[in-house]
Amino acid sequence: MRVVPVPVRQDNYAYLIVEDTSSKAAAVDPYDVPLVQAAADRLGVSIVAAITTHHHNDHSGGNEATNYPGVPIYGGSTQVLALSKLVKDKDEFVIGDGATRQVCCPSLALQSDSICYYITDPSNESQAGCVFTGDTLFQGGCGRFFEGDGKQMRAALSYLGTLPDETVVYNGHEYTASNLAFGKAIEPTNPGLTRLAKLVQDNKVTTGLSTIGDEKEWNVFMRLDSEAVKSATSVTDESAIVDRLREMKNSFRG
Repeated sequence: MRVVPVPVRQDNYAYLIVEDTSSKAAAVDPYDVPLVQAAADRLGVSIVAAITTHHHNDHSGGNEATNYPGVPIYGGSTQVLALSKLVKDKDEFVIGDGATRQVCCPSLALQSDSICYYITDPSNESQAGCVFTGDTLFQGGCGRFFEGDGKQMRAALSYLGTLPDETVVYNGHEYTASNLAFGKAIEPTNPGLTRLAKLVQDNKVTTGLSTIGDEKEWNVFMRLDSEAVKSATSVTDESAIVDRLREMKNSFRG
């Protein structure tokens, strides 16, 4: 199994999950179908499914393209364009010739249909799993709250935190540099942020270069027990900390 990021729009990511043994692939959030198809053509793979993290147009907007008639489109609600396979927490499904896709986390803090997908390849047990987090978890940050609040986001990030530490994170946008700056403002002595700074310095595309374990070390939204985070937010309740951090990030200009 390989994951190939496909940059779309200004800062979005679509992805191809490629099964090399079958030359089949699933497309994650294929907003720009021509770009995603061009990537598939370069790889010599056929797209056999579309996986949607949530209904926002910059993620589900490519689902109605006519390039893939009959291809199943997975998502968390009927708000997802062209949905044909509704999924919920802990559902599992298979694409291609054997890779299991486990739906791991409904994230109501973002949108009522936001889903993160935990992916493993049963044919290669030595390969770490990966998780597609859409606009829920970013490298060093989290998404804005639209239909939810800090309590729900705390629950979603805590749930993601139960995945194996080696799980590779693939998110929906390239926001890592701004998240790094915010993290430094909140927790300036955190050594994990030094590693994140090196990652940002060396890579234009950072998605897929961190793990759940990394995020626990450098992502302030997943470090609610940090004394520096509590001090910066002036609250101690974990849900209130997440609410306050998100408010601070929304207005951050560092």
